[in-house]
Amino acid sequence: SDCRWDEEHVVNCSFAGMSTIPEDTSRTAITADFSYNNIKTFMCADGRNEGWMLKHLNLSNNLISELSLTTCRNLPVLETLNLNGNAIHTLTLDIPAPGSKKYGKVDCLLPALKVLSVERNNLNAVPRGLGLLQSLQTVHLSSNGIRQIELNDFQNCSELKDIDLQNNKITKIHPDAFRDLSKLQVVVDLRENALTTPLPQILVSLNFFQLEVGLSNNAW
Repeated sequence: SDCRWDEEHVVNCSFAGMSTIPEDTSRTAITADFSYNNIKTFMCADGRNEGWMLKHLNLSNNLISELSLTTCRNLPVLETLNLNGNAIHTLTLDIPAPGSKKYGKVDCLLPALKVLSVERNNLNAVPRGLGLLQSLQTVHLSSNGIRQIELNDFQNCSELKDIDLQNNKITKIHPDAFRDLSKLQVVVDLRENALTTPLPQILVSLNFFQLEVGLSNNAW
């Protein structure tokens, strides 16, 4: 492939004009950069990638529109996943329970993932099942089309410290949406949304030490 090794365990495949992940990408890579290509799909369960020791995966600025992480059993040490600048409208983290339209819990996904970045995409809701990412500390969802924050959107995200929801279309946030996130300590960024009224109930429930809440440039 047109990939190159910048360091011993860093494979750089950016600006290579590729439409798929190359088959000869080494399993020894710790950091892989596939940004600025024409990749439309990424299949975590692809057998050729079995046993990847990747810690940092960059798929930003491609053409991905749908992505399922429910099959990602072969990336046990992945810590950061960058999906910025794609066309993702559906990001699946949980699956329907058998015989039911409701969503049921599956095994822990990507057990080491700490940072999930899905900025500048086409999401209209927070991806369901974030709580399955049990090590998740940072989630970046800015510059999407998210319209509201539901009660269970961040359910079971017990390690979450930083939430970026800037520049969406949010008009409504459930008063208890962030209540159980006791480790939030950096920022809940809600700037540049469509909120029309202040959020006293939410601010009271976010009475954590050193927490910053960004609310500027809303409709009020």
